[in-house]
Amino acid sequence: MGRLPGLKRYVTVALQILGVAVAYYLSARLGLLVGLVRGQVSPWWPATGIGVVALLVVGVRVWPGILVAQFVVELMTVPAIHALPSAVGTTLSCLVAYVLLRRVGFRVELDRLKDAFALVFLAAFAAMLISATAGAGERVLSGLVPASYFWAMWSTWWTGDAMGVLLFAPLLLVLRRLRWPLDVDKYRLLEFALLLVGSFVVVLAGTQIIGAVLFLAFPFLGWAALRFQLAGAAPVALLTSLAAVYAAVQGYGPFAGRDLLTIMITLQLFNGAVALSALLLAATITERDRGRVEIEQTAIRLGEVVNHLDRSKTTPRVEPRQFGEDSPKDDGP
Repeated sequence: MGRLPGLKRYVTVALQILGVAVAYYLSARLGLLVGLVRGQVSPWWPATGIGVVALLVVGVRVWPGILVAQFVVELMTVPAIHALPSAVGTTLSCLVAYVLLRRVGFRVELDRLKDAFALVFLAAFAAMLISATAGAGERVLSGLVPASYFWAMWSTWWTGDAMGVLLFAPLLLVLRRLRWPLDVDKYRLLEFALLLVGSFVVVLAGTQIIGAVLFLAFPFLGWAALRFQLAGAAPVALLTSLAAVYAAVQGYGPFAGRDLLTIMITLQLFNGAVALSALLLAATITERDRGRVEIEQTAIRLGEVVNHLDRSKTTPRVEPRQFGEDSPKDDGP
C-alpha cells in the first residue's frame, strides 16, 4: 500500500509529459505549414511558446516532452542524426528561458511591466538564440544547407522561436486563468468579437487590396489593451500576426515581389512590433489600474481612520470620580 502514492505520482508526471509532447507536436506541425526556408524553418513557431509555458505552469519535470516532440518533428525533414542536435537546442532554449524568468521573479499573471520585459528580452530574444544557433549551425555543418544560406536560416529560426514565445505564451497564460463570467455584458462581448474580427480582416484585406497597410493593426491593439488588458491584446496580436504571415506566404501587399530575406525581415519586424506593443501596453494599463485601486483602498482606510478620530473627539468624556466625592454622608445612628 505504501507504494501507491509514489506510483500515482509517477503516472501523473508521465501523463503530463505526454500531454506536453502532444501539444508541442501539434503546434509544431501548424508552424511547418508556413515554412519559408525550404519547408524546414518557420517564421512563426508556436511550439516554443507552449514549451516555455509548460515549464512555468506544470514544472521543469516535463522537459522530456519538449525534447521528444521536437525530435519527432525534425525527423519529418532531416535524418535522425541531424534531428537530435536541433531537438536538444530547442529544449535547452525553453529550459534557459524558464531559468531566466524564475531568476527575475517572473509572475505568470503577466500583470507587471517587469514581467512583460522579462518575457520579451529574456525568454524570447535571449534564450531562443540557442535553438537558432544549434539548428541552423547543424544544418550548415552537415551540408544540408549551403553555408551562404546560414544567416537567412538562422535569423528566420531565431525570430520564429521568439515569435512563438511572444505571441503564444501570453495567450496561453491568459487562457489558463480565464473564467467565464456569470453576468456577461452582451455589448462588451460584441466589442471583443469586433476587435478580433476587425484586426484580422483589416490586415488581411488591406494587404491584398491596398498594399502596405500593416500599420492599421496598431489601433486595434491599443483598443484591445485599453479595454481588456492582456486578455484582449494577446488574441488580437495573434490574429494580426496570422494575417500578416498568410500575406507573406501568398506574396500579398508589402511582400509582393520581394526576395526571401526581405520578406522575412519585414514580417518579423511587424510581428515583433505587434507582440511588443500588445505586451507592454497591456502590462502598463494593468499596473495603472492596480495602482488606482490601491490608492482608492488606501483613501477609504484613511477616511475610516479620520472618521474614527472625529467620533472620539465629539464623544463627551466621563471623568472618573475621586474617592469620597459626592458620596452619601453617613449620619450615624
